[in-house]
Amino acid sequence: MVVQDSMDTPGVPLEPFLHQVGGHLSVLKYDEHTVCKPLISQEQRFYESLPLAMKRFTPQYKGTITVHLQKDSRGRLSLVANPLKGSRGPFKVSTESTAVAIWQTLQQTTSGGGALPLPQWQHTQLVHSLKESPATALLRSELPLKTQVPSLVEDVHGNQTERRSFNPWGLHCHQAHLSRLCTEYPENKRHRFLLLENVVSQYKHPCILDLKMGTRQHGDDVSEEKKARHMRKCARSTSACLGVRICGMQVYQTDKKHFLFKDKYYGRKLSVEGFRQALYQFLHNGTRLRTELLEPIQRQLRALLSVIRSQSSYRFYSSSLLIIYDGQETLQTPHGSSVVKVDIRMIDFAHTTYKGSWNEHTTYDGPDPGYIFGLENLIQILQDIQEGE
Repeated sequence: MVVQDSMDTPGVPLEPFLHQVGGHLSVLKYDEHTVCKPLISQEQRFYESLPLAMKRFTPQYKGTITVHLQKDSRGRLSLVANPLKGSRGPFKVSTESTAVAIWQTLQQTTSGGGALPLPQWQHTQLVHSLKESPATALLRSELPLKTQVPSLVEDVHGNQTERRSFNPWGLHCHQAHLSRLCTEYPENKRHRFLLLENVVSQYKHPCILDLKMGTRQHGDDVSEEKKARHMRKCARSTSACLGVRICGMQVYQTDKKHFLFKDKYYGRKLSVEGFRQALYQFLHNGTRLRTELLEPIQRQLRALLSVIRSQSSYRFYSSSLLIIYDGQETLQTPHGSSVVKVDIRMIDFAHTTYKGSWNEHTTYDGPDPGYIFGLENLIQILQDIQEGE
């Protein structure tokens, strides 16, 4: 584990994680293989005492880091981390992709209607003044997110490039986080963040489904008001009847060459049949159903189910489960087979409790029944899709 406190070296500007599809805490990118999020003691203790059997289903825990709010001469806010000792520095996106990334993010957040070109001076400003990665450039752009942009995008050399899109949810969480920090804390206040593995760094077009697991979402330590609010959300969604609901997703559409996005508000409104259709949509690339993914996903879910059943006293309240695969289809080998990679990862353990955990309010016996119920239903629905039902 790494804990970094030194203030002697230049900071690493953190930027929104462009593939955050759910949650409310801002997830930030430290480098290509590492993300970070605000530290919550209960979550940190969970990672530090993680059962060995669960490690393959959680992001690698890399320690903690110090972060502070920084304001430049124009009053623009950013979060800066103290670099890890021996770090090779943050991953840099090439300057040529910056304008393209900004334009497409704006395009994905447009309210609809026909695309209108930006004034030439705005286009020039984007291309020549923002020598940063896509997420940071977006934050520093003074253009409103609802600005409409052309569907055909050129890079700084005037060449047409493949249209890419970035999930607006991470930017939304980051802006809300900056606003709260600016309001509640002084500028020089130092904050602790968790460092975690970026579980999608190896995917070219990461398709991600964020599932809130279990029939109960509130922790033991919440107020009666918050408890009632979470219980209402569960009762009105598929959490109550399936033990799982969608909190967000992105799925790459090969025919349009950009991602389709859904957020938590979409997931809350789904019926059981709507949930089934959403799972089907998550596995559909706009051209065909990725049937080759169904067996490996189910296999990993069954393996996770076995692990959860063996964890006595654990309750994973309000945690999420990520299902990940690459929208970039793998090429077949000369023998007609192809290697399909999928990932199943548990995340968000701020309200997880277990025997011996710090500040536990209640000690539970046996495995988490709500989580198991959700996994069993998820596996069954995927099996039904596989069988064409």
